Formats: sequence, structure tokens, C-alpha cells
Amino acid sequence: MKIKDLVSYWDKHARGRLTRDASFIALSDQHHRMLEKLSVLYPLKSSQDLMRDLISSALDEIETDFPYVQGTKVVAHDEDGFEIFEDKGVTPEFVRLSQKHIKRLKARQLESVA
Repeated sequence: MKIKDLVSYWDKHARGRLTRDASFIALSDQHHRMLEKLSVLYPLKSSQDLMRDLISSALDEIETDFPYVQGTKVVAHDEDGFEIFEDKGVTPEFVRLSQKHIKRLKARQLESVA
């Protein structure tokens, strides 16, 4: 989700699972005031909800904005037959680490249910 899409998102009900892990951050005075203004605009959203949504959007956006670095290995061909080369940038490692952590979180959730 892009930052610009957050207002539409906040106007609807959010779905999803939350981890049991809590994070605490200190904001600058300026950002704290901005968060307070958002809390006034969206009184049904807590400051924590707003921060979670903002951070989630930023993380989604950064994942899609990692630069593509063309490798030498051909991994596929597109519909016109042109070669598609592997990505040697940070995206593949980011995806691998994301999958690893999602597995870990799911295992922890299963442990807590059992």
C-alpha cells in the first residue's frame, strides 16, 4: 500500500493479524504533532493504529521501490521471447528474509494456540 492510499484505507475497516511483539518508538516533536492531528481527523483510530498503518505502508512501499540490478543469469523469457535476467539487487534477499520471518511468526502463532 502506498502512503497516498492510507486515507482510503483508514476510512475502511482493516483486516489482518497482529504479532504479539510490541515496538516502542520516540517521535520528534514535529512528527508527534502530525500524529496528534491525524488522531483528531480519525478519532476511531488510536495513535498506535495510525503508527502501525504508516509503518506498514512505508515498508510495503520500500519493498516495491528497491532498485532492480540486472544479473547475468537468464531466469525466464517474457511473452515476446525476450530474456529476463535475475535480480542481483537487494530484492531477492529481502524476499528470502521476509519468507523466513513469516514462517517464524506462523510457528509462534501455532505454538500459542497449542
